[in-house]
Amino acid sequence: MTTRKEFDLGLDELNALIVQMGKRVERAVGDSMLALQSVDVEEARRLIAEDKELNAIEEKISELGASLIARQQPVAKDLRRILVAFKIASDLERMGDLSVDIAKVVVRLEGQTLIKPLIDLPRMADIVKLMTYESIQAFVLEDTELAYKMAKDDDVVDALYAQIIRELFAIMMENPKTISQANLLSFVGRYIERFADHATNIGESVVYLVTGTRPDLNS
Repeated sequence: MTTRKEFDLGLDELNALIVQMGKRVERAVGDSMLALQSVDVEEARRLIAEDKELNAIEEKISELGASLIARQQPVAKDLRRILVAFKIASDLERMGDLSVDIAKVVVRLEGQTLIKPLIDLPRMADIVKLMTYESIQAFVLEDTELAYKMAKDDDVVDALYAQIIRELFAIMMENPKTISQANLLSFVGRYIERFADHATNIGESVVYLVTGTRPDLNS
């Protein structure tokens, strides 16, 4: 087996681990939102416990990437691919943490009835699920057009978040007894908004991988 062949196999494994992380993150944010909608505390606790599995995959990516750099001493785009894998794994790990934060809100809501039907928060979750999938597809396919789409999707998420904050503020003004839960729901909106920012970061990393220049898609 040639050195280049070994290196390519290592890159393939790195890609597979990134895809695996992406699927887990995509599922986690969707499941955490479903748990919130039904205030399913048992499901929320399961999601919190599962986070360590995502962290373990990130560690594998770090170890494999470091090994490839040490043994192969890659340059140019080969090196960028490994560095980008590190950055994407870090963003995915933070996205997983944000999903856990949503699950922790569900635990704090145990025994409560939601002050309003959740409409825009699930919409935000659906968008960031798609952003997660498409950002990873952009990485695998080196598709810069799909990477740049993250900025447009992020704008939609930001607009929904602003709308949610306005609605929750109005509810709190009308009934001060709702303040505690409304604050928790606003935190969830903030977590999803941050989730979208990390997906946008992945888009930036993909553009950097392909072109060698990192754009600012969060501006």
